[in-house]
Formats: sequence, C-alpha cells, structure tokens
Amino acid sequence: MSDKNSFAKRKPGMGQAAPGTTRRIFGYIFQYKWRVIAIVACILIGAAAQAGSALFLQSLIDSYILPMVGATDPDWSPLLHVITLMGCLYVAGIVASWLWQWLIVTVEQGTLKKIRDDMFAHQQRLPIRYFDTNEHGDIMSHYTNDTDTLRQAISQSFPQMFSSAVSAVAALISMLWLSVPITLFVVVFTAALFVILRKIVSRSGRYFVKQQVAIGDVNAFVEEAVNGQKVVKVFNHENAMQETFDRKNEELFHASAEANTWGNVMMPIVGNMGYLLYILLALVGGAMALAGVGNFGLSGFGDLTLGTLISLLTLSRSFINPIGQVSQQMTMVMMALAGASRIFALMDEPVEEDDGSVTLVNVELGADGRTMTEVDHETGHWAWKRAADDDGTRSLKAAEKLHGSAREVALKAKEQAITSPDGCYTLLQGDVRFTNVTFGYNPDKPVLHDITWFAKPGQKMALVGATGAGKTTVTNLINRFYDIQEGQILYDGIDVKNIRKPDLRRSLGIVLQDVNLFTGTVMDNIRYGRLDATDEECIAAAKLTNADGFIRMLPQGYQTVLEGDGSGLSQGQRQLISIARAAVADSPALILDEATSSIDTRTEEVVQAGMDNLMKGRTVFVIAHRLSTVRNSDVIMVLDHGNIIERGSHDELIALKGEYYQLYTGAVELE
Repeated sequence: MSDKNSFAKRKPGMGQAAPGTTRRIFGYIFQYKWRVIAIVACILIGAAAQAGSALFLQSLIDSYILPMVGATDPDWSPLLHVITLMGCLYVAGIVASWLWQWLIVTVEQGTLKKIRDDMFAHQQRLPIRYFDTNEHGDIMSHYTNDTDTLRQAISQSFPQMFSSAVSAVAALISMLWLSVPITLFVVVFTAALFVILRKIVSRSGRYFVKQQVAIGDVNAFVEEAVNGQKVVKVFNHENAMQETFDRKNEELFHASAEANTWGNVMMPIVGNMGYLLYILLALVGGAMALAGVGNFGLSGFGDLTLGTLISLLTLSRSFINPIGQVSQQMTMVMMALAGASRIFALMDEPVEEDDGSVTLVNVELGADGRTMTEVDHETGHWAWKRAADDDGTRSLKAAEKLHGSAREVALKAKEQAITSPDGCYTLLQGDVRFTNVTFGYNPDKPVLHDITWFAKPGQKMALVGATGAGKTTVTNLINRFYDIQEGQILYDGIDVKNIRKPDLRRSLGIVLQDVNLFTGTVMDNIRYGRLDATDEECIAAAKLTNADGFIRMLPQGYQTVLEGDGSGLSQGQRQLISIARAAVADSPALILDEATSSIDTRTEEVVQAGMDNLMKGRTVFVIAHRLSTVRNSDVIMVLDHGNIIERGSHDELIALKGEYYQLYTGAVELE
C-alpha cells in the first residue's frame, strides 16, 4: 500500500464525525467566555419573555377581558395596564434577541480566525511527506468549505439550538404550572415525534459527513485540472477529465442530495405534527372544559378555564416549534461537525520531529584559526554551536561502531572538522558525508541501498543517473525533508539529526527545477530568500546571478508585481529570480536540483553563468540530466537504482568507459 493510500485511510468522516469534535469546537468558542455568558443571559431573557407572555394570556383573558364582557361601564385602566406590561415584556425579549445576535458575530469571527491561525501554524510544521501524499485542493478545502460550515454552525445553529432548547424548557415549565394532565399529553406526543426525528437525523448525518469529504475530493481534482490545463489540452484529454469530474461530481451530488433530502423533511414533519398537536389539544381541552373535568397544575387545583386553555394552546406551539427548529439546525450541525472533524484531523497530523540541539551562528575566528567568538552580525564565518550538555562525542561514538569504508569516512569527517578548543563550536565548512545510508519513502521499498560517499568542503558534487535512481532523494535527506532509516549523515562531522532543522536548512540554499514565485513584487520574491535583506542586497544578488538586466526591462523594474506564479515571465527569467533568491540567502552550501533542465540551451548559458557566480566558495550539490552542465564538477557520482556505481571527475569517468561514458556519449539514455 502506498504512502498516499495510508494517509487517505486516516481521512476522517466517511461515516461519522470524529469523537471529541464538539468539545474541541466549544473549547475555541469559550475563549470568549464573557461574551458567551452575555449571549446565554440574553437567550434566557428572551425565552423567559416568550413564556411569560403566554402565561399573561391566561390572566389577561380570565381576569381582565371576560369580567368586562357584558359590563355596562367597564373600567379599561386595569386592561391597559396589563397590556402595557406585556408590551414591556415583548420589548425586553426583542432587545435581548437583538443583543445576542450582535454579540455572536464577534464570537463567530474570532473563533474562526483562531482556528484558521492554528490550522495554518500547524500546517507550517507538517513534514514534506504530508504535502507529497495529500491533494493540495483538498487541503485548501479545509480553509474554505470546512470553515464555512463551521461559521454557519457557530453563528446560527449552536445559538439557535440553545435558544430553542431554553424556550422549550420554559414552555414546558409554564404548561406544568397551568395543567399537569395536558402537559403529560403533550410530552407523550412529543416522545413519539422524537422517535421519528432520531431516525431522520441519523440517516442525514452520515450523508453530511460524506458530503464534506466529497467536496474536498472535487476541489482537489479541480485544482489539479486548472494547474495542468495546458497538459490536458496538449494531449486532448478534455473528455477523459470531464468523465472523471462527472464521476466525482456525481458522488458529491448523491451525498448532498441524500443529506439534504433527509435534512429538509424534518421541519415539515415537525410543523405538521405541531398542527396535529394543536388540533388534538384543542379537542381534548375543550372536551375537558365542557365536561367540567377538574384541572390541576403547579399553581394549584381548579377548573380548566378558557384563558388557561388558550395559554396552553399557545405554549404547545412554543414547545413544539423549538423542537422543529432544533431538528432543522441539526443538518447544519452535522455539516459543521464533519467539516470540523477534517480541520482537527489536519491539526492532529504529526508535526515534523526535530530533536536537534546544534544551532548555526556567526563567529569571528581567532589568529589560530580555531578560536571562535560568537557575534550577532555577519562575518563571513559560520559555526555549529553545541548545547551545553553536548560534548561533541555522539557522532564520534556512532562512527566507531561502523565497519569498513563507512567507518573510515565517518572518522575522517571528525578529523577534518575544525572545532574550537572548548569544544563548543565547529566551523561550518560544507563537509558532507553519507555512511551506510539506507532509505525508502516507504520503509518496505528502499530507494537508497547502504550508500557511503563524501563531499569535501568547497567541492562541486554532481549527482547523475536515470530518473528514479535516487538523485533528488539524496538532497532531500541532506536537508532532512525526510529522515533515513539506517546509517548516518554527517555535516562537518556532526550527525544532521543533532542539528536543528531550521539551522540546517539555513545553511543549505536550494534552487529547484520547479520554480515557485509568490504574488508580490520582483523585489519581494528575491527577498524571500532572507526577509531582512535590504533593497541594495537584493539588487546585488540579482546582478551576481545575471537577473538584473531583464528585471530592469520589466514595466516597473524591481517593483513589478508578479501574479499567477510569475506567469508573465519566461521559464528562464523565473529561474533567474529563484537563483537570485538563493544568492540573497547567502547560504554556505548550495543544492541545484535540475535547475536548468526545463529551459533552452541559449538561456541555459545565462542561467549557468549566474549559478557559477553563486557557487563560488561553496560546497555545491548539482543534480542534472544534461551532462554538459556537470563537466566542470570536482566529483561526479553515478547512481543506479539507489546504488553508487561510479565516482570520479569527468575525465576519470570518461577514461573508465563505464556507465557515465555510456550516458555522456549517448550510448545509453538517461531516461
């Protein structure tokens, strides 16, 4: 099973929301504790006003209206007084309702902001493996569709459900106050309604979860289709893409249709059952009143009066309608829980592990070339700084356990390292060594097999071989995008696992074949290599890498805004900007991963000249398909199926007339 499939198996929500999702949502909401308390208080006031107004009806009819019927000179002032009180009660309910709906907006937006902040912050800490094994469109769906469903639940469903529940409880208590027998009749009727609603909610919930997963799948496919539109058209793949999209869209349609069908029938069922209850209650109550059946409630014993019956009818609606509203909001809650499950699943993904303690610092060298003083400004000298409890012997002890050439290579690294007399600092020279390294993206399928090699400081090391030989894998391991299963990678005699990843990557500039430019000015994209670089430093980097000439010919020069990954630039121009970005980073070592493979030969000469300027004085790892670009390398390694089969300079390998000779002369194709 592939890594991608294993990640897919961990996707949440094919049947139900993940346990604990609701608790985690409310954990975010209750960061606004005082506002939530104010919202709850306003909802309680609104519910009390609604129930109180229904109770007022009994008193209004029995104590004020009926006594005035047939009176020759009725006194209207008591009636007007009680109507005024009812009006005040309604106004209090309206104000409370308006206030909580106003407050919930800030809680909703603040909660979503915090969730998005936490999600993006966590995403920044995820390993490269996660992005290699998950569709980017599906990841984007977490920030759009999933958060939008959560927004609707926080702003509408959760407060509405609480308000409805409080209103139902208030109505129930009010009915018990007026008549226990009638209340029991309503409760039995409602229990039967709950049985029906539970089955509907259970069915719709499953489909709402599937709907959110299907939306992410469709978004991922559309994102891939948009990015690969040129390829789609070149190969006349429109019909096949359409068929695939139709299939995925059909799955989304089916899940959405089922979810919304079951979700939308709840309110009509509740509404019609409410009308049925109203009719039955009117018949039963009317029969009891005409028959003179006694009535009792929490307020005491007495007859079932007209005012009491009207109040009970009103309260029955106040009791049954909130149940319908809760049922209706359950559809949104199901969608929100499904979306939140996916959000929290991303936030629960294991972050990139980093147990390193060695950091990268600027130092000034003493006259003996070994004494090092740490400074807070650039000096041209970098050093690895060990933690206080690190005596620098961990890598040496590991090296002594090796055998054969691997042991010799590892011990040589320790011998070549320049360490300060106190053992705290080791000068960064760019000495990189692999000893008995075995690695596979899937541990059951190794890509590199027990390889041992070394690159001396300042050397230009070229990695060549057919696609899939393991060239890019080597560079992924140097900067710890992935960690090896066996062996040791030494950087200036220090195991890279002991170096903090940010510091390790700070020491390694990288220029990739696939250039990523960001929306912003050309200057911003160059400065991406080092955010504190000045404009003058960015321009100097562009001049060093031969990018300054074409940049000044752009409409606004360095202030030209790039959009769509620099779509208005040629591939060569985009590559020159990425090289300038690496130049302004000024890293002590450099990785060039197929940096010129996708540009024409003439442009390659310009780009190559820029890279030559950048490579001076650095340890450089070059991955290339065009062997003409690696002729001047100090060392060339030929990889084949994860094994090093040849190593030497260009002339040495040509004289050997082995695999490299075959590749260089065209007798064997790299592919």
